[in-house]
Amino acid sequence: MGIDRIVRLLSLLLLLLPPGLREHLSPAPAIDRHRQPPEDDHAGANDEVVLHPIVLVPGVSCSELEARLTDAYRPSTPHCGALKGKGWFGLWANCSELPAHHYVDCFIEQMRLVYDPAAGDYRNLPGVETRVRNFGSACGFQRNPEHTDWCLEVLWQELERIGYRDGDTMFGAPYDLRHAPPLPGQKSEAFTGYFQRLARLIEGASESNHGRKAILFGHSYGGMVALEFVRGAPVAWRERHIKHLVLAAPLPDGGFVQPVRLFASGSDLLYVPGMTTPLALTLRPMWRSFESSIANFPTPAVFGGGGDAPLVVTRERNYSAADMEEFLAAAGGAAAAERFRRRRTVAGRGRFRAPMVPTTCINGVGIETAERLVYWDGDFDKDPEQVNGDGDENINLVSMLAFDEAMRREPGQNRMFKTIKLRGARHGTIITEDWSLKRVMQEILEANRI
Repeated sequence: MGIDRIVRLLSLLLLLLPPGLREHLSPAPAIDRHRQPPEDDHAGANDEVVLHPIVLVPGVSCSELEARLTDAYRPSTPHCGALKGKGWFGLWANCSELPAHHYVDCFIEQMRLVYDPAAGDYRNLPGVETRVRNFGSACGFQRNPEHTDWCLEVLWQELERIGYRDGDTMFGAPYDLRHAPPLPGQKSEAFTGYFQRLARLIEGASESNHGRKAILFGHSYGGMVALEFVRGAPVAWRERHIKHLVLAAPLPDGGFVQPVRLFASGSDLLYVPGMTTPLALTLRPMWRSFESSIANFPTPAVFGGGGDAPLVVTRERNYSAADMEEFLAAAGGAAAAERFRRRRTVAGRGRFRAPMVPTTCINGVGIETAERLVYWDGDFDKDPEQVNGDGDENINLVSMLAFDEAMRREPGQNRMFKTIKLRGARHGTIITEDWSLKRVMQEILEANRI
C-alpha cells in the first residue's frame, strides 16, 4: 500500500474518533519560521477595530518655531536685525542654515526668554514675536537630517499602515519648547493659548469622526505636556472627549537627574549641525533662559527620602535635591534661582493630580542612567563623571516608580491605569526601534478596542 493511501486511510479513521481525542491525535500544522509578516499585518489586526482619532504630542526638540521682528527689537549687532520688518521666518529648525548664514549668535539672542517677575511669566525679547508651525499636522514635526526617524516620523508611518490619515483621523500638536506647562496657580500665556488650541483640535477631531473620543499620545516632554493638559481640563470635558492617554517615556512629576547636567554643562537637545564650537556651551545661556530647562529638576520627595542624598558632588560641597537653588547659583545660573524657587514653591503646595482618564504609561528600563554627577573641580563647563543606576538613559527608574505609585494611590485612576516597563528600551528610541515600537503600537490598538 502506498504512503499516500495510508495517510488518507488514517485521516478517515481519525474522523471516527470522539472530537477531543481527534484533536489530540491530529498533527499540528507546520510552522514556517522563515515567513516574513505581510505588509498589511497591522491592518489585519485593525480589521476588528474602529479607529478613534489620535493626536500626537512630540518631544521637546520636534516643534518648529517661526519669528517676526518688529520695530521694537533692538539687536545686539546690526546683522541680527537684518530680517526686521520682513515678516515671518524660520527661527528654530533642525537644519544647516544657521551656521551657513552666520546666524547662530542671532538665533541664540532671538530664542531667549525673559522672565517677568511681576507677571510671574516668561516673554520673548521686546520686538521678537514667535509662533509654532504646522499645528494640527502629524507630519509637520522637525526632521533632523542626521536622524530622520526622530520626532514621531516612524510612529506616524506605522499609524498610517493601520489606517490613520493625517488631517482626518491623525493630528499633531507641536508647542513652544521653551515654555513649561503651568502648575496650578502659575501663569503661562504661551501654554494657556496652546491648551486652548489643543482642546479645539481634539473637539474638531472628535466631531469629524462621528463623535468618537480621541486618543492623546505624548512622547518624552510631549508626554508631560499631554498629561498636564488632561489634568487641567474640566472633568466633564475629559469624559466627553478623551478616550485614552498613551504616554511613552513621559517626563515624570518627581523630576530626574539629567536636567541638572543639561543646565550645568549645556544642552545639545537643540541640534544645530555644522557648528565647529562646542554646541552645548554655545547654546547654554539661551537654554538657561527657558522655563523648560528647570521644570524637571529632581524633587526631594522622590530623590533621597528627605532630599539628603547628593545628586551633584564637588570638592567643596555636595548638592541634594533640596539644594538645587544653591546649585543653580554655583553653576553660574543665579538668574534662574528665583524662577526655580517660585516653581518649586508652587509644586510643593499641590498634591498629585491624576488625569482621571484611561492611561497607559510605557517606559524603558535596564539602561545605565545618571544618578549622581561629579564635578570634582567645580568646573561646570566640563562634562561630569557619572554614577549610574537604572532607567531609560535619561529618566531614572525611581522617578518612574514614584509616578506609578502616585497613579495607583488614586482609587478612581488605579482601575484605569496600566504601566509597562520595556527592558532595554531607550528614552529617545522607544518609538523608533522595531521591537519597542511594536509594543507601543499594540497599546494604541488596545486603546482603540477598549
